[in-house]
Amino acid sequence: MRSLATNLALALLATCTGCTEPPGMSALPHSDDSLVLRTDFSDDRAWASVRASIVAPVGLFRANVTFVDDRRYEGLTIERLLQLAPEDSGPTFVFLVDRETLTHPEHPVLVVDLFDERGRFFRVIPSQMWGVENNLSLANMDWDDFADNVDADGVFRNFPR
Repeated sequence: MRSLATNLALALLATCTGCTEPPGMSALPHSDDSLVLRTDFSDDRAWASVRASIVAPVGLFRANVTFVDDRRYEGLTIERLLQLAPEDSGPTFVFLVDRETLTHPEHPVLVVDLFDERGRFFRVIPSQMWGVENNLSLANMDWDDFADNVDADGVFRNFPR
């Protein structure tokens, strides 16, 4: 359990533009939308393509996300993410755009549970992120509704018809 002072420092850091972080610390940024953290910086074109696919409307729906393009998160692992994400507050899940996202033809984005089964993950193609993001954010559906419907390769592409 972190101290109140540490939590306050992390909250200020996450919302302060131009602030520097204390050595060895990197808080997740605060956003009212779901976070999409870039963890691989090897292909700017692929990153731009993934971003465009994520926010492209699907009918009347779209993913409500904040993109975080910050090299402090380069190489971020799930283990380190869990250290940065407080258990008692903050986002309940995070999207990570990693090397596999940028190099795979379908650009499947990693979704990491930060609430119920911390560290559990699956991948989702960008055109289906709106459903994952909208429903998990509103608690309209549960993590298992998506994680239990991934294909054999661990990617959620849509619910079976």
